[in-house]
Amino acid sequence: QVQLVESGGGLVQPGGSLELSCAASGTIFKINTMGWYRQAPEKERELVAVIAGSGSTDYADSVKGRATISIDNAKNTVYLQMSSLKTEDAAVYYCNADIYYNKDQTLDAWGRGTLVTVAS
Repeated sequence: QVQLVESGGGLVQPGGSLELSCAASGTIFKINTMGWYRQAPEKERELVAVIAGSGSTDYADSVKGRATISIDNAKNTVYLQMSSLKTEDAAVYYCNADIYYNKDQTLDAWGRGTLVTVAS
C-alpha cells in the first residue's frame, strides 16, 4: 500500500507563486511516474504536470512556461512550482503516483488533495 501526502496549498495572490509537494510512503520499489492533477468546481479533473522517475516531464498547455515539476527519488517526493498564478489556476490539486511495489507490478495512488485559492 502506498500513501501520498500533499502540502503547500493555500491562498495566493494573482501573479504570485506557490510550491506544492507530495511525499509517497509505503511499499515502494521504484517510482514509475508522479504527477499533479487539479479539479476546479464543476470541472473535470485535469492533468497539470507529470514526471517520470527518469526525469522526463509533461505539462498541460495551460501551465507551460509557468510550472516546473521535479522529483526527489531518494525521498519519493514530487514538487510542483508554479508562478504567475491566475484565478483560473484555483482548484484542488491532487497528487498522483504510479509506483512499482515490486519489480513487476505497479499500483496507482492518489492523495487527498490540497486547495489552492488565487485571489487578491
